[in-house]
Amino acid sequence: MSTPRRRRTQPRRNDGQRPVDLWRPVPTLPDLEPIVPADDATALLRSLGPPPLDRHSLAGEHYLATVVERAAALATGLAGAAQVLAETDDDADGRDDAGNGGAS
Repeated sequence: MSTPRRRRTQPRRNDGQRPVDLWRPVPTLPDLEPIVPADDATALLRSLGPPPLDRHSLAGEHYLATVVERAAALATGLAGAAQVLAETDDDADGRDDAGNGGAS
């Protein structure tokens, strides 16, 4: 048996690249824009058509839609907690989702 040949490693050249300064000042971020929740979170998913899962396509579509709706609900909750959620017309008149006058 012969011993396997080892590949000779050649030192890497820098090719004139300068090292990146990780602690450099960064530009300021733009002002936050209010986040508006999607009316239909699954619209993009449905626009792609049924998932290619053969005979499980209907169930797969249902589960994918459920995941997208849950992700949208979590994102809306996070935006609300961060106070960057856009006000809707219902919020402006002091009514809750059920049409009541809000908390008493």
